[in-house]
Amino acid sequence: MAAEVGQRSRLAAVDNLKVLLVAWVIGGHALLGYSAVGGWPYDEVNEVTFEPRVEAVLAAVLGPSGLFLMGTFYLLSGLFTPGSLARKGTGRFIGERLVRLGTPFALSALLVWPLTLWVAYQAAGHDVTPWWVFTHRDPLLDSGSLWFVEILLLFSIAYALFGRPKPTALVLTGGHLAAITVGVVVSTFVVRLWVPARSGQIGDLHIWWWPQLIAMFGLGIAGARSGLAQRVPERMWRGSRMAAVLTILAVPVVAVVLGASDLAGQADRFLGGWRWEALLLAVVEAVLVVGGSVWLLGWAQRRLTGHGPLAAALSRGAFAAFCIQGPVLIVLAVAARPLPFPAEVKAFLVAGAAIVASFAAGWALTSRTRVGRIF
Repeated sequence: MAAEVGQRSRLAAVDNLKVLLVAWVIGGHALLGYSAVGGWPYDEVNEVTFEPRVEAVLAAVLGPSGLFLMGTFYLLSGLFTPGSLARKGTGRFIGERLVRLGTPFALSALLVWPLTLWVAYQAAGHDVTPWWVFTHRDPLLDSGSLWFVEILLLFSIAYALFGRPKPTALVLTGGHLAAITVGVVVSTFVVRLWVPARSGQIGDLHIWWWPQLIAMFGLGIAGARSGLAQRVPERMWRGSRMAAVLTILAVPVVAVVLGASDLAGQADRFLGGWRWEALLLAVVEAVLVVGGSVWLLGWAQRRLTGHGPLAAALSRGAFAAFCIQGPVLIVLAVAARPLPFPAEVKAFLVAGAAIVASFAAGWALTSRTRVGRIF
């Protein structure tokens, strides 16, 4: 019984980590909507923006997390993909992924997101139609935050068709993580020679992020054979923590040394091309996504082991909360437009309200409606 309780608490840690990551992503999108550098569509129509110094501080404190949170999601997804494929078989696995991941993406790209942005444009005084929003936004088939599920669907299908789940155990070491980090650095830099970061592709494919996403999904698949979902080895956890923390602390120092005070105006040279700045960003991203993701997983296994009713409810609605965050964030931001508050106040009000509303609606959808069969 003690072993069973320990197993539940360790896997509950993964669920709790997902809840924390989803909340962090929702809050981060809310803040980006009021930033000058952008990164969330509300920045196209926002009525106020952060003061430059405030934005610089927020970028230094919160910015590094944006470089690796998506990779952490892919690591967690990869950890449970081989077992799911082995239990269900290829046909059923692909069918269920098409429903669970493909349906939200299609609904968002074709209907929900264009309508949501139309509401935002109307509130900002732009006389456009939903059809105009759908056909004129770059990239075509923009789906808001649901590019994440689109790419995860592609990766999952590719693994189901061409991957071969191996039952033999695997011992992951720090050397493996170092090799993966180097691989992400090189492949990211090369890909961004042609596809710069933050560029748009049809379907909002985020190809410039694929090297780290593929690496983390693959690390998760390998980690499934080494018991990484149950326990990150102590030495690996400490080493990953050190690498991630040192990099996070170094980012603002390097920004000051380089004189990167204007985030909106100076970002381009870091986003791609044959530049040392682009290589530097690739190094920072790679260290953070590999070290940071493994560190977060190990930290959750040691600290986020609660599995009470509230934790269960939040976990149940986490994926739905992620999927509906876009409309929730835009509607709340539009509702806050008339308020005579600066961005420094509005952004955090919208962030807090959106986190609560998204999880509440996600729980209701999955627990009280038939939508729960999908999510």
